[in-house]
Amino acid sequence: MSKEDDFQSILENGISFGRGGGPRPTSDKVKTKAKKKKYITGAHGSGSARQKAKYREQRANRHKG
Repeated sequence: MSKEDDFQSILENGISFGRGGGPRPTSDKVKTKAKKKKYITGAHGSGSARQKAKYREQRANRHKG
């Protein structure tokens, strides 16, 4: 291959640095515990989770009214 052929293939196809692999899979799964319903509401039994849920509720209700 000559330099012109390399240049032409780069223009047509772009440059690949070897990390491709295609599009990322999109899933609707909850990947962290912090986003699960039980943790948000503090229902799973942890005292700190109940405390955080209380603060979340207070923050959500702060400007309602």
